[in-house]
Amino acid sequence: MWRIGRAMAVLAVLFAGPALGQETDPAQSTSPPATKECQPDIGCVTNLPLPRFVSLKGSEGNARRGPGLTHRIDWVFTRAGMPLMITAEYENWRRVEDSEGAGGWVHYALLSGARTVLVTLDMAEFHHAPDDASTVVAQAEMGVIGRILECNTDWCRIALDGQRGWVRKTSIWGVKADEIIE
Repeated sequence: MWRIGRAMAVLAVLFAGPALGQETDPAQSTSPPATKECQPDIGCVTNLPLPRFVSLKGSEGNARRGPGLTHRIDWVFTRAGMPLMITAEYENWRRVEDSEGAGGWVHYALLSGARTVLVTLDMAEFHHAPDDASTVVAQAEMGVIGRILECNTDWCRIALDGQRGWVRKTSIWGVKADEIIE
């Protein structure tokens, strides 16, 4: 049986830091139309559902107090692949939260659509099949990040450090309770 260890600290509090590059995606609208009515569960910029999960693309991402480079940096996310929940959109900025509710506004270029999860139960068991009676193939410590392969009603198949296994949704953060991923 494989045991996966804990990674480095999740967040570092900062009150100043380097400004982000002003990268833009020409295919993406830079602002919502003034006449468009925004729905509370749909992003005005992307028309994607809110809230939704993404991951941190690089090993560092500044979370600002507001959507723009002039706003103060409150947090710096420091773990590549960390799952984040987008709760709002404004132009090229996304308001995100981590598993503890900490966050702020992050430039969209720092985010990836690759789905990951954070293990929230110490020594969470990963099974060969989505069944408590199946063989345990790995255990993961709290704080480990894995990549989602698929999810059914109660279980998700996750890849972590070369191992793959099914884990109960109640042991992870980064997927909605009713979400199915194929």
